[in-house]
Amino acid sequence: MVSFSSEEIIQNTITFVKNELKNAEGGHDWFHIERVYKNALLISESEDVDKNVVALGALLHDIADSKFHNGDETVGPKMARQFLKSQNLSEEIIDHVVKIIENVSFKGGNKSQEFRSNELNVVQDADRLDALGAIGIARTFNYGGFKNRKLYDPEIEPNLNMSPSVYKASDAPTINHFYEKLLLLKDTMNTETGRKIAKERHVFMELFLQQFYAEWKGVK
Repeated sequence: MVSFSSEEIIQNTITFVKNELKNAEGGHDWFHIERVYKNALLISESEDVDKNVVALGALLHDIADSKFHNGDETVGPKMARQFLKSQNLSEEIIDHVVKIIENVSFKGGNKSQEFRSNELNVVQDADRLDALGAIGIARTFNYGGFKNRKLYDPEIEPNLNMSPSVYKASDAPTINHFYEKLLLLKDTMNTETGRKIAKERHVFMELFLQQFYAEWKGVK
C-alpha cells in the first residue's frame, strides 16, 4: 500500500479537482474551488480544527454539484469517497470529509443540517463567502446567463419560503436570487472571521442593488 504525506494528498486532490472541473460552468469551476480553499485556510487560522480535513472538504465540496447532475446529491459524495480511498486515508477522515460535502450547501435555507463539526463550519463559511460581494454578484449573473434566466422581472417576487426541492427547481430571475439566498447568508455564518468578511461583502451587494434599481428605473 502506497503511503502519501499530507502535502502529497493535498496536491493530488488539487490535481484531481482541476481535471474533473476543467469544463465546469464559470461560477463552479476550479477557480471557485481555489477561492473557497483559500478562504477556508484563512478562517482555520482562528478556529480549533483539523486543517487537513478542512482543506480536503474545501477542495472536494463541489466536485460534482447536484445542479449539474440532474439534481442528484449523491454523485459528489460518491466521487469524493472513491478518490479519498485511493489516497489511503483513514475511514474516519473519509467519512468526515464526505459529511462536509453532504451538508455544506444552502439548499434554500429551509432544510435542517443533519451533521455538525468545526471543520464543516469553516468550509461552509468559506463557500458562502464566495457567494457574497463582487465575486458573488459575478457568479450569480454568470449562472443566470448559463440557465438563460431573466435579469429581473418586477412582476415576479422573490420566494422566501421554498423547500429544498422547489429551490432547486426555481427558474426565477437572477435578481430574485439575491433575496432568496445571497442577502440571507450574512446571518448564517458560523465563525467570527466569516461573519466579519460576510458583513463587508453584504454591504457591497446592497449598494449594487441600489444602483441596479436606479438604472432599471432610469433614475440618476
